[in-house]
Amino acid sequence: MAETFRTGQAEAFGPWPVIHRESGSAFALRPSVRLATADDAQRVAELIATAFSGLRPMAYLVPDRRERHRIIAANFRILVEHAVEHGEIHLIDDGPAVAVWFPYTSPLPAPHDYDRRLAEATGAWVERFRTLDELFERNHPAAPHHHLAFLAVHPDRQNEGLGTALLRYQHDRLGGLPAYLEASDPRNRDLYARHGYQAREPFALPDGALFWPMWRPGGDL
Repeated sequence: MAETFRTGQAEAFGPWPVIHRESGSAFALRPSVRLATADDAQRVAELIATAFSGLRPMAYLVPDRRERHRIIAANFRILVEHAVEHGEIHLIDDGPAVAVWFPYTSPLPAPHDYDRRLAEATGAWVERFRTLDELFERNHPAAPHHHLAFLAVHPDRQNEGLGTALLRYQHDRLGGLPAYLEASDPRNRDLYARHGYQAREPFALPDGALFWPMWRPGGDL
């Protein structure tokens, strides 16, 4: 990444005009971002689970709706803890939105003791999570890039431009490197397309739920 800031330190940026998607009213967004720490791991995992639990792939991973949030949060916690050590986690303002990034500019280790921890976190559904991991690995690009593993906004704070703020914040720091992500919803795919990401051939889970690999070329966009 082009720049870093100290763990826990808030960095303000903006403002810029944002149009509220539902009301159509304009407002100035003046967000601040801080780098999450290990102490934030559970909070971040819970936020991602809350934002993602209604997406179709989550229903494949954990068909039991009553257990879905708990199990996917436990799975996300493994990856969030890995990002604390080997990536960056950006929390916006008081924590309603988060972006989890990994730099694929050099080899990254797997999460510590991943197979055991995954089995413990996901229980009876572990093979479904392994299927997803295999699909992600098979479709992941080899060229150096930064990987947006998660971009999550709490449902109560969506349509306020917070996801856009986190994207703009990181894009300004990439130093010309490409970025990559997997979109799991057409609405999210279209949001990323507006920020320079180009959709590649989608891949599907066994139940037909789609992911769109998306690549943002390097250089100034």
